[in-house]
Amino acid sequence: MSNNSVIPTAATRNGLVGRLLSERHSLPLSVVLHLLPGALVVAAYLLIGQPFIRAIHYPTLLGWAIALCLVLIPILLGLLWLGRRGDGRVSLGALRYTDRPLPRGKLMALVGPLIVWMAVLSVVTGPVNRFFLHHFFGWVPFTSGAGSFTGFMNGYSHSTMVVTMLVCLPLTGVSLPLIEELYFRGFLLPRLAHLGGWAPVASAILFSLYHFWTPWVFVSRVLFMFPGFWLAWRHRDIRVSIGMHVGVTSTMAAFGALAVVLNLV
Repeated sequence: MSNNSVIPTAATRNGLVGRLLSERHSLPLSVVLHLLPGALVVAAYLLIGQPFIRAIHYPTLLGWAIALCLVLIPILLGLLWLGRRGDGRVSLGALRYTDRPLPRGKLMALVGPLIVWMAVLSVVTGPVNRFFLHHFFGWVPFTSGAGSFTGFMNGYSHSTMVVTMLVCLPLTGVSLPLIEELYFRGFLLPRLAHLGGWAPVASAILFSLYHFWTPWVFVSRVLFMFPGFWLAWRHRDIRVSIGMHVGVTSTMAAFGALAVVLNLV
């Protein structure tokens, strides 16, 4: 990825496209751009993902993967379109923090501990998540199987779970977290730079709120995601947060799929 400067043209100076491509987003606009995709994911699940998995008798995990694809893939296409509006060619030119300022060795030295931090904290904070789930979010209509890795597997055959995990592995493990990082940290975070040191804080809070489908994980998600967001902002290198986020989700998805295939859970 290259950090191509978006050069406003007559077509992009005014209107919504101009506001999106500007180097600074107002806080209200940024809030909308962070949270609207989450609302659309929930809507896509309730209207499409959930009816589909019920019709074919598959777990909710597949339904959420479908819903995320229906929202995040158009967002990626939108970023490519904005790149074309800005510099005249289909590209990720609307993104920032893509100049790769960190040497590879330093990048790996940062990403490795971040992966461990995020993975360990996501497990350690499990009881906190379950507390919020049972005491504050029991009314949410799609909590079946939440709070447990194996909860969503109950009642399904081994072959069904294997297919589900193998289909979701490249999606929820790699592709979808990557798109999230391109959008939330490559596109939105740099345009909050006017907030100074509060920019990565706002990014962590809004990104956690964006996950409307798991509101009980809000507190722990802020805690285990913030260091990667802060370091990506500080070093102006999106690869830090990509490495942390995709590194953890791909590893956990791979181990989860392996455990299911080997019938260990």
